[in-house]
Formats: sequence, C-alpha cells, structure tokens
Amino acid sequence: MSEPPAGTPGTPEKGDASPGADVVRAVPTRARTKTQATKATKATAGTARATTAPKRATTTTTGPATTAPASTAVASTAPATTAATAAATTATTAATTASGAPGRPVPPFTLAIDIGGTGLKASVLDATGAMVADRVVVKTTYPCPPATMVDDLVALVAPLPPADRVSAGFPGMVRGGRILSAPHFVTTHGPGTTIDPALVTQWNGFDLATALSTRLGRPTRVANDADVQGAAVVKGRGLELVVTLGTGVGTAFFFDGRLLPHLEFAHHPFLKGDTYNEQIGDAARKQIGNARWNKRVRKAIATLRALSFFDHCFIGGGNSKKLHGHLGDDVSIVDNTAGILGGIRLWDESHIAV
Repeated sequence: MSEPPAGTPGTPEKGDASPGADVVRAVPTRARTKTQATKATKATAGTARATTAPKRATTTTTGPATTAPASTAVASTAPATTAATAAATTATTAATTASGAPGRPVPPFTLAIDIGGTGLKASVLDATGAMVADRVVVKTTYPCPPATMVDDLVALVAPLPPADRVSAGFPGMVRGGRILSAPHFVTTHGPGTTIDPALVTQWNGFDLATALSTRLGRPTRVANDADVQGAAVVKGRGLELVVTLGTGVGTAFFFDGRLLPHLEFAHHPFLKGDTYNEQIGDAARKQIGNARWNKRVRKAIATLRALSFFDHCFIGGGNSKKLHGHLGDDVSIVDNTAGILGGIRLWDESHIAV
C-alpha cells in the first residue's frame, strides 16, 4: 500500500487535546545500524552470504552459517557458553563499537528474536547492543501452531553466528516463558481471519521458552514484544509508556526503568465498542487509510495520557513510520530495531525479570 507523503500532517479529530509538538524520532541508546557493522566487517574479513531454508530469503551475515545444536532444556540462569563466545568473536573480526571506533564485539552474545504477526526477525547482539550479524527476516507462516512457529524460528536463525543465550519478544501475554494468549497465531490465515479452537488449545500455556531452549541448546527467555521493545528505549525517568504499532497494538509501562506487570490494553474497549487492536491495528489502517488512521492514533495516545498521566510515551513498531503531524512534547517515535535490541535487557536483572 502506498503511504502519504512524509511530513503531511493529519487533521486532529474534534476534541483531540494532545499538546502540539512535532514528532521526535529517537533511536535506542546502543542501537547501531547493520550498515555500520557490515562496513566494519568488510574492512577486514569480507562479507559472507548465507541462505536459510528454501522458503527463506537470502541474507547477508558477518559470520559463517551455523546451526545451534539441539539439547535438553537449559535453565535461564546457566552461564555463558565459552565455545559460542569464542566462535561469535571469531565470526566478526572487526566491528564498530557503540562509540563508533573499530573493535572486537564484546561478549556475552545474545540471539535476539522478534516474533510478529506478519514477520519473524532475528540477529545476534554483543554486550553493547551492537549487531554482529545482519538481521534475518521471513514472513510468518499461517496457520501457525506452536510446533510450526518453533520450526520456523530454528530455520530463521540457522545462518546466524552462535550465541550464548536467547531472547524472544512475543505478541501476546507471556508469563514465565509460557504463552497465555496468542491472538495472531490462533487464526486460520492470519490476523482478522477465523479463530481455530484447536489452535487456541495448542497455544494456551505453551512453554515457548523451554521449546526454544531445547531446540537451540541455549538458555532462553521470552517476554511480551512491547515489553522487550520498551526495555531498549525507556530512559528510567518516571512513568514511561511504550506503544507498538504493527500487525496489532502492544503496550508496556515502566516506572523508573522497572517493567510493571503487563496489561493487554490492545484488547480493551477504545472507540465505539471496538478495541485498540480493531481501531488502530494494521487491518484498520489498510481499511480507512493513513490519514484517518493517524487521527485515531492521536486520539488513542490522548486517551492513554488521560488514563495514566505518563511522563513520556515511546511509539515503535513497523507502522510507527507512518505517523505524521503533532503527537506532543511527551511523545517520541523510536526505531523499529528496538524489538531486537531489547533482547539484551531481558538478561539484565536490575532492569527487568521475566
């Protein structure tokens, strides 16, 4: 679908009292573009090409195609694997550090996975948040029972360098690595299609963390995708709200940098009896167009502002780039790579524990 010209402001709906200020785009503190990492790698070692399973697109990586061995489930507190650390360090002989100076990547290495309703993404990050391999991406399969999801994720990450641990963001309610809700993946053909009761049963309580840990042979943590994205971008000052706009809508609240219990605002009534998902999800955007969708998003942010009195709101997700106009001095647009970069923070006990 074509997008409206950048910089074309939407017209606020009557009664929308959001403060007037231009959209501010913010990038996670330790985010680095894959272009930087790739250029630094080319300078010394060249760039290798790897291809995933037959349905996967060819991707550029900075290390050899390697598949993590299968093993029994590993506890999330297991120590970093020395072999994986050494292999990942060798795979990227020169990378750009957070300061922009050439240098070796810093262990431990985290395989960060971003699970979405329309696509699956992954990369390997060093301890500073630098990507040591280009991000790999593939479309989400439907219908998508848990076994299919796990198989697709294992195939997706096969070309990436080894990692010491795994983090995954999932678009639903997650508690203790178990899936409590999977609104996208219980449908027959993707969001907006018929719900399959058999898929609801399969996803209910599914231990995704253990399943991935078993297949990938690394300690694994899984959390809600908005929680993971928020962990990468919040500043740790007061009450901060993170909203993700993608296939659906995600939310996360942090207070002084600590993640608060997850609430699924996406399924709460918003306008005319419809939920946030139904009013500002991607299906609604495609149906009503970007201009009207922008108005709805501004109204949603105004509603969440009145409800929570947040100190700052960060908006991310694939559709955040389609926002235009005035959102408020207390609102920032964040880079979509935060969905992967937040994976490091799942292992930071002082910040977030899942």
